[in-house]
Formats: sequence, structure tokens, C-alpha cells
Amino acid sequence: MRVASALDVHAFSDEPRPLMLACLEFSPTGGLAGHSDADVVAHAAADALLIASGIGELGTVFGTDRPEWKGASGSALLAEAVRLVGEDGWEINNVSVQVIGHKPRFSQRRMEAQEVMTKILGAPVLLSATTTDHLGALGRVEGIAALATVLLTAK
Repeated sequence: MRVASALDVHAFSDEPRPLMLACLEFSPTGGLAGHSDADVVAHAAADALLIASGIGELGTVFGTDRPEWKGASGSALLAEAVRLVGEDGWEINNVSVQVIGHKPRFSQRRMEAQEVMTKILGAPVLLSATTTDHLGALGRVEGIAALATVLLTAK
């Protein structure tokens, strides 16, 4: 068995773009800045999968030096991470991700997001959300973070 955690953080974009979280669109504008769609939930989960398997991490597998991943959706990154982890001989037991930020109100779509991510991962996904009680950059609503933990077992 292997366990890994990963943190992903993105600032809100100055450019109008969709806000994507947990493979769902939360708003047509007010999105996060990034090379891809900046879905911090999907990115943290994919990163933790890659780290636990020993394949690498998000930046080496899907980094800004890889133009084919520019603008990619979090669901595409996550599906590719699942494929790579499976190809490497690992089975995903479960994934847990906590969203950290003050907006949007994630709890209203938490169950929907869990269902979507569970389908992509082929394993149970548990999602939660919290704030920073207005401390730091996330408390000033400058961005959103997500912390993921995964459990893998060898096939």
C-alpha cells in the first residue's frame, strides 16, 4: 500500500475564464489562473496519485513545458493520471480532497462533485470544504487551495 498527499493552490485570474472545481463548472467567469483550467481539486488529486505511485508529480507529468496540456480540463488530467497509475500496477482505493477557500460555496455541489470524480477515478472520492477564517491570501479571497490524500494498493 502507498499513501500520498498533495496540495494545489491557484490565484483567481485577472482574465475572464470559467471557475472549475472538482471537474464541475461553478461560474462562467471568476476562474483561477493556470496553464490548464486550474481546477485545484482535480490537480491535487492527480498530483497525489502520481506521487503515491512513484511516477512523479503534476509539474513533471503535465507541466507548463508540455504544450499539449495547455488549457486542459481537470477531468482530462485526472483521467490521464488514473491511466498512468493503473498502467504502473496500482489500484486506487480512495481519494479524499479538502477545498480551502471562501468562495464559491462548495458545499452546495459537494455530492455532485464526489459522483463525477468517483466516476473518473473508478474509486470512492470524499470531498470537504473549509475556510481560513479570513487569514492569509486565501482568507483575502485571492485564490483557492485543495489538499488531497490518496491510498493505492499494488494490483
